[in-house]
Amino acid sequence: MDTENPSENEHKASAEMDCQSLDSEFKKVKSKKNNKRKRRVDDGEMDTEDAVARKRPDFPPISGDKLMGNSDEVRKVPVPGHRYTPLKENWLKIFTPIVEHLQLQVRFNLKTRNVEIKTCKETQDIGALTKAADFVKAFVLGFQVEDALALIRLDELFLESFDVTDVKPLKGDHLSRAVGRIAGKGGKTKFTIENVTRTRIVLADTKVHILGSFQNIKMARTAICNLILGSPPSKVYGNIRAVASRAAERF
Repeated sequence: MDTENPSENEHKASAEMDCQSLDSEFKKVKSKKNNKRKRRVDDGEMDTEDAVARKRPDFPPISGDKLMGNSDEVRKVPVPGHRYTPLKENWLKIFTPIVEHLQLQVRFNLKTRNVEIKTCKETQDIGALTKAADFVKAFVLGFQVEDALALIRLDELFLESFDVTDVKPLKGDHLSRAVGRIAGKGGKTKFTIENVTRTRIVLADTKVHILGSFQNIKMARTAICNLILGSPPSKVYGNIRAVASRAAERF
């Protein structure tokens, strides 16, 4: 006859009860991936691109007054003494495009000798103030009004200035010869660089101002830097023509 201790029976019974309770507590959870797959299969007709497009915000265009924040902005362009007379003579050519085309207010302050440009209620384009300031700045630096007007008409035009001594620290006659190499006899070298690179260049003492697109400014700047460093003009002509022809082939 097998005899078992009552304590062992009680222990087995409690273990069986615990197992039953654990089985009842733990339930199989369906994986989320399967649910997602089923939903996609069920909603097969739904286009995902439409769902993404719906999530994009759609805001109405904002008027010029709201962009300005109901506050007028002012830009001041200082005019040096040697450009005071040309500004006076060409004031009507400068005044007309700023007021009529860009809908801005402009005046010349006689006390501070600054050209002050201000926005108003009629101003529609938020970038008009920057265009007008660049236009006046280009004229003050020495460009013709017709060339500076391109900054208002075209968007991808820029203005870059640098000093001859930034390229190479020159003094005395060496500096004068470097400026002379850039200009050439009767301005021939400068005109050639302008025509090949489709830019406008102004030489003011030791300052060089270039007006044009980004790529064209880069070509003209490289040619001028080579002239400053001592390269002969004929070699510079060949280099910029080769670069310009490659750039034309790309486009």
